[in-house]
Amino acid sequence: MPDTIDDPRILDTPFADALSERYLVYALSTITARSLPDVRDGLKPVHRRILWGMRLLKLDPATGYKKCARIVGDVMGKYHPHGDASIYDALVRLSQSFALRYPLIDGQGNFGNIDGDNAAAMRYTEARLTAAAADLMDGLDEDSVAFRKTYNDEEEEPEVFPAAFPNLLANGASGIAVGMATSIPPHNVAEIADAAILLLDDPMASIDALMQHITGPDFPTGGVVVEIASAVRAAYATGRGSFRLRARWTEEKLANGMWQIAVTEIPYQVQKGKLIEDIATLINDKKLPILADVRDESDTAIRLVLEPRARTVDAAVLMESLFRLTDLETRFPLNLNVLDRDHVPRVMPLTEVLQAYIDHQIEVAARRTGFRLGKIDDRLELLDGYLKAYLSIDEVIRIIREEDEPKAELIARFGLNDRQAEAILNLRLRALRRLEEIEITKEHRALSAEAKKLRALLDSPAAQRRRLRDDLGKLRLRYGPDTPLGTRRTEIGTAPTVTMIPLEAMIDREPLTVIVSAKGWLRSLKGHADLSTGDTTKFKEGDGPSFAFHAQTTDRIVIVAATGRFYTLSADRLPGGRGFGEPVRLMIDLDGAAIVSVFAHRPAARYLLAASDGRGFVVEGDELLAETRKGRQVMTPRAGAMLKLIKPLADNDDFLALLGDNRKLLLIPLAEVPVMVRGQGVALQKHKDGGLADALPFRRADGLSWAMGGATGRTRTEADVGPWVGPRGGTGRMPPQGFPRDNRFS
Repeated sequence: MPDTIDDPRILDTPFADALSERYLVYALSTITARSLPDVRDGLKPVHRRILWGMRLLKLDPATGYKKCARIVGDVMGKYHPHGDASIYDALVRLSQSFALRYPLIDGQGNFGNIDGDNAAAMRYTEARLTAAAADLMDGLDEDSVAFRKTYNDEEEEPEVFPAAFPNLLANGASGIAVGMATSIPPHNVAEIADAAILLLDDPMASIDALMQHITGPDFPTGGVVVEIASAVRAAYATGRGSFRLRARWTEEKLANGMWQIAVTEIPYQVQKGKLIEDIATLINDKKLPILADVRDESDTAIRLVLEPRARTVDAAVLMESLFRLTDLETRFPLNLNVLDRDHVPRVMPLTEVLQAYIDHQIEVAARRTGFRLGKIDDRLELLDGYLKAYLSIDEVIRIIREEDEPKAELIARFGLNDRQAEAILNLRLRALRRLEEIEITKEHRALSAEAKKLRALLDSPAAQRRRLRDDLGKLRLRYGPDTPLGTRRTEIGTAPTVTMIPLEAMIDREPLTVIVSAKGWLRSLKGHADLSTGDTTKFKEGDGPSFAFHAQTTDRIVIVAATGRFYTLSADRLPGGRGFGEPVRLMIDLDGAAIVSVFAHRPAARYLLAASDGRGFVVEGDELLAETRKGRQVMTPRAGAMLKLIKPLADNDDFLALLGDNRKLLLIPLAEVPVMVRGQGVALQKHKDGGLADALPFRRADGLSWAMGGATGRTRTEADVGPWVGPRGGTGRMPPQGFPRDNRFS
């Protein structure tokens, strides 16, 4: 068999080139035909095809409903061959009043709820269009937009809708494409109309002027936007930002001085059922002891009742705690990434989005005007022929009765064209009466006057803008603030002052004894056990105690690895004292490193970090805290070295005692050790043999003390330490007579 196949259809192309070319095609398809909305109508292709399919099924707001299965079948078969599940999911969202500010589909049946329950199967639900969808598609029969062939070239579909309804900002959009995404919150239509009118009157209007009308998002589920004004302005000015959204709540007074909190609106896209579960978990895990209970008293309206633990609890403190711990406060991103009229994805500021909407409306109006003019000209052409016929009706009748080719004779005799002659020949006898001639004359005059106005409109950009201004005024009346659908739901509040909630308010403060075994098993015992006996608990065979100390449930436990990485655990989440505990490696990413120390973090504390090669520095205690399992790299030991020890520093410590494996003792002023955030540190002591064995911060006036060993617990103090004081980075000299042979200060 030959090594290669001689076939002109087979191309020898590098794999990387072939892959990149095909991936680029896929990426462009995802961006332009699936994930990003069009700036003109605010729709993605799947939504546009669903609405177009429903329009062809004549599912207008005034007609009856049809099964969603029928709608999905038509859309999938004719326009969108991507699977019925994706089409039905999109249809369901277009009908959900808690998902869309202005639903485009009127659903009948179970279309899901704010608790997170799914809609019923498409065979059980029915749908029709809403008035907003009708406004969105108004003018499709008047050549207002371009059409294109469907995927199989059997049907036609609009490239974009006329969009008299400003759907992009009104209902928002979200989507993830390849390498880009979009996220647009919903807004109030009346405010959008006011801002568009302002931009029509003053094309150079500033973002500040526009924001006098569009004050912020208007979410379908209400809530309160508490973002600072400067951040909101920056978001609209650049097209990127976010909005901080909180639930709406009130404090309700009860008998005997008690009270409760009623939450009546929750943030957008938050599932009520999941929110209640999260709050209940906080209560059960005692993460928020000032909250006693949560109840769901919702019917058609949301009502969550929160009961405090005691009447003395401050309602504002309770809600601030819940805002920090649950989705009662969320952030909704703004990323105005849309397809412009040339199908190029761009992030647009608010001004450009409104201008694109205005330009599209003017273009649509011009096309509709041209379409109407064409219809008028066609009708006037026929009416001109009719009038010529009525002026010589007897001669027309004679020609029709006597001539073999009456059409050609009519054209030659009266100067008609083919279309006019055909129309005269098709006239019924009843249309030959005098009254009909009068009606034709009146219609001709009316249409001529209308055509004159339309031509003047096409020739005058100022007239076009005035007409659009009138149309926007009518739109504002239909969706005004005094209408049920147009009333603003989301309050634009002020940014709250940051209330620091102490950790003690979140967790019951209880004593704990934290124990870590030599093999890295961690557990916590309730209460402060006696650590002096060294027999606080049992261990696995071959294991034993390594670290044991007292703490509180409100403490944060710091675990120090020999690699110089620090990890943080919450004391209230440590495994209990039953059994042997749990391995530390399951809680943090130790990566096999040895544990150097475990202790409870103390605010405002300072620590000495020292590596085995005698390098070290002082670090603030707050710099040791980590937020993730991966920990925080504080010390970076040099090659071959490791973090040897960490020692807390007292306020009155002014000297540092360093002892090497070679039994050389060096005392240096603590002021010579720099305070750092991270790094290798500086040379504290040089060692000719071995490395650093131990270190001890102390106050020189008190002398240097060390344990004598044995069961008595006696210590010895050397008052005159002058002989061992030297410069930082020195080697030191032999310690005093009687210093322990294990080279440890304690």
